[in-house]
Amino acid sequence: MTVRNANTEGETERDEVRLRLDIAYDGTGFHGWARQRDSADGTPTRTVQATLEDALSTILRSPARLTVAGRTDAGVHATGQVAHLDVPRASLEQRSIDGRPENLVRRLAKFLPEDVRVTAVRKAHPLFDARFAALERSYVYRVTTNPAGALPTRRADTAVWPKPVDIERMQAAADLVVGLHDYAAFCKARPHATTVREVSEMRWVEASTSDEPELYEAHVSADAFCWNMVRALVASCLEVGEGRRDATWVGGLLGERQRSPEVRLAPARGLTLTGVTYPAERDYAERVRATRARRDAL
Repeated sequence: MTVRNANTEGETERDEVRLRLDIAYDGTGFHGWARQRDSADGTPTRTVQATLEDALSTILRSPARLTVAGRTDAGVHATGQVAHLDVPRASLEQRSIDGRPENLVRRLAKFLPEDVRVTAVRKAHPLFDARFAALERSYVYRVTTNPAGALPTRRADTAVWPKPVDIERMQAAADLVVGLHDYAAFCKARPHATTVREVSEMRWVEASTSDEPELYEAHVSADAFCWNMVRALVASCLEVGEGRRDATWVGGLLGERQRSPEVRLAPARGLTLTGVTYPAERDYAERVRATRARRDAL
């Protein structure tokens, strides 16, 4: 079947299949999601995108280019990342895949390092766009204030905060950032990029167990996030929780139009992208149009 490439102006028909990939990774050993230039000495920069694209290109015998739902920073993890790519039909008909995209899961497991996995592959609607069709991205931030530090088996995805915190104070600060705001004070600026976002949830949970005392989780969801935004919001709430700041300080930052030097970043290792939600297939085109139009207007 011939499908349309929905990523390009003046859509042209091509004999390709669009695939959706669900992805998980431990970000500890990666310099973030996005493919980067090699270092000055020629050493390849290890990123999730480059690792996946190289493996896919080898298996499919065709250049693979992924579009991702949300780029993650160096050290940030994912259990629910989503990406798409367009694949020539002939690439899926080779013997090892036999026309079944789901067979790529087992093939990729043999090619990929242990700290990244593609957990599912499926044919997607030609208008599915992992980035522009997304309705919401969700993250969880794990942090402990236990003087002993993080549990050794969870050290990779659990940050350590050096002082005790009050969860009610943290939630009071979190409540103030929910809604449609300009989060410039909490974001590292990117050229020609907006910092206006709509946060639908920021909820603190005490997740302590006998093995992990003094453990907290921040559950944060929004239509999208700008660079460093979640880590900045988390650190600000933690400062309120330890009594260094008042919740009104966080609310006041929402009126700023540039990054505030007062805002710290929580460590990257505590942050995990846990999910991305999409509309029904019939609404893909409208969602992509709306997202692109808003981006262009801003």
